[in-house]
Amino acid sequence: MDAEKTQEIITGFIKRKVSEANASGVVIGLSGGIDSAVTAKLCANALGNDCVLALIMPTGVTSENDVSDAVNYAKELEIDCRIINISKILDSFLNEIKGDKKNKTAYGNIMARNRLCVIYYLANSLNRLVAGTGNKSEILCGYFTKFGDGGCDILPIGDLYKTRVRELAEYLKIPDEIRKKVPSAGLWQGQSDEDELGISYELLDRILAEVVDKKTETSKAATKLNTGKDEVKRIGKKIGDSDHKRHTPEICRIKQ
Repeated sequence: MDAEKTQEIITGFIKRKVSEANASGVVIGLSGGIDSAVTAKLCANALGNDCVLALIMPTGVTSENDVSDAVNYAKELEIDCRIINISKILDSFLNEIKGDKKNKTAYGNIMARNRLCVIYYLANSLNRLVAGTGNKSEILCGYFTKFGDGGCDILPIGDLYKTRVRELAEYLKIPDEIRKKVPSAGLWQGQSDEDELGISYELLDRILAEVVDKKTETSKAATKLNTGKDEVKRIGKKIGDSDHKRHTPEICRIKQ
């Protein structure tokens, strides 16, 4: 990957989309992880530091290191940064619907969707776009919350596999404490992206590049990658099962 060229393409995209929307900048959720750090840096490079607002939205399960890493990084970029603890919002929400935290997936999704509400409120108030932080690996596997962290106006790194994001992060000189951190959505303690996906990003990206980009047949892809056919099938199933998450709701067309 030509990191310099990739940066030029993405910053040009950000400038164009913000201009087309007559917006004054972007709002981004800053998690302390590599994807949001890269996105924030690209937005600052494209628009200027004063046009980027970073929101850090911890809960009771958020690592203190993630918060401090996000705060320190925002200071390094010299972008506006606000910490909004959403724990009380989540507790109030669950209290009103008589819900609980037992179902990790359901609770994690509510957490992501409440964060998006906060982001969009401030984006609307400031006439800004919401810059999403999803990468191509997550998007293709459906590893995001629909109408949560998957909700945004632009996806600057949405065409970069996770391994490519890491390469770009090194080029952009993202701090080691962020760049080398174990990837996690931070929706519950001990959560890890690769544990949930059941595969390393390195192998996942190689499979995705074969079956999605090159459209290689399953058996041939497995042989080429020296991995099990069942593993390639499993990833293919993830892509198919999550297809609805990558599109706007389908409209039932009435033809009479």
